[in-house]
Amino acid sequence: MNKSIYSGPVFGMAKEQFERVADHLDILEMDRDRLLYPKRAIAVSCPIHRDDGRTEVFQGYRVQHHLTLGPTKGGTRFAQSVDIGEVAALAIWMSWKCALAGLPYGGAKGGITVDPYSLSPRELEALSRRYMQEMIPFVGPHTDVMAPDMGTNEQVMAWFMDTYSMYQGQTINEIVTGKPASAGGTLGRREATGRGVAYLVSRALDHLGISAGGASAIVQGFGNVGSVTAYSLAERGVKILGVSDHTAAYYDSKGLDIAELQRHVVKRGQLAGFSTEGLIEQSELLVRKCDVLLPAAIEQVITGENASELKCRVLAEGANGPTTPEADLILHQRGDEIFVLPDILCNAGGVIVSYFEWVQDLQRLFWEEAEVFDRLYRILERSFQQTIARARRDRISHRMAAMAIGVSVVQSAKRTRGLFP
Repeated sequence: MNKSIYSGPVFGMAKEQFERVADHLDILEMDRDRLLYPKRAIAVSCPIHRDDGRTEVFQGYRVQHHLTLGPTKGGTRFAQSVDIGEVAALAIWMSWKCALAGLPYGGAKGGITVDPYSLSPRELEALSRRYMQEMIPFVGPHTDVMAPDMGTNEQVMAWFMDTYSMYQGQTINEIVTGKPASAGGTLGRREATGRGVAYLVSRALDHLGISAGGASAIVQGFGNVGSVTAYSLAERGVKILGVSDHTAAYYDSKGLDIAELQRHVVKRGQLAGFSTEGLIEQSELLVRKCDVLLPAAIEQVITGENASELKCRVLAEGANGPTTPEADLILHQRGDEIFVLPDILCNAGGVIVSYFEWVQDLQRLFWEEAEVFDRLYRILERSFQQTIARARRDRISHRMAAMAIGVSVVQSAKRTRGLFP
């Protein structure tokens, strides 16, 4: 099998993580490729008319990791960094995340290599619709269900749904999740990942005997996940000492006004310009002392270079893949110093509530927001308890425990179903 299309540092990281857990689980060499490598990878060209009259072609991707447990599920990312290796890695992580949470999905991910902020609203709509049009032969409510990710939002999902529905000749709400409630979305979806992270941080603090009312946190990344998490933690009494995005980083030992920061970001679209006081280097923010460090932006920010310098008690991974394998080894060597909430557990709230949205769309029966979050917290609690118990039983890290549970679920399903033909 030629696997050369999957390359790059992010895919290499996902592969190394899998090999470590496969060694731990004693998975046979002959079974590993079938578990790791995606079932399907799609690359499409997406031409659109620019506002100045030019025609420009953008490269789009979709990777479906496995369909053993049900349709694939995953976000769609519009970013300049998008390539097939990154998308494949994110799809693989989504598979373990869904399996850990007990969802009937395989992992998927998609994206377009583009800076979405360079597009006008009309160009963004044209590109969104063209991408979905190109994906129609490969997706469906029981094949692959899309969701938002970095650079996309509720509006993009509504355009995806409308494009697919026009092709089918009827409204198919369940083709995407993360839609506006007015178009068949679920209450609570936008806040789901952040509120889920905040819930698990609270459980970690409880586990460690730390009162939320006296705890402090630093949030790296102030997009949807980071901002909602910061606000939810502040509501619980946690003091937010620092925040950052790709434009600026702020730190105040007395605590930052999260509501004021959110108003600024809504107005300006970025943290830069919020204040001339408290500005620090992005890299410095990660190693400031706090109870909770929350990387909620991009991959590979906790590295072999800074892992030994972390001064947090809880590392809560709101982003996908923020900690490199080298950093993992260092964190493991530090023993019980840092309580890690691994990404496939910590940020699972988004896909769990996306699952709820898909179920509601299929049934045409919608839930109240209180029911959505009650069900979410119950699933997160179960996953949290299973991960902690597995780590304690096998004397392994929380990441290894979470991945071992997820990989084992997929492996068992593949073994039970067999190999066709």
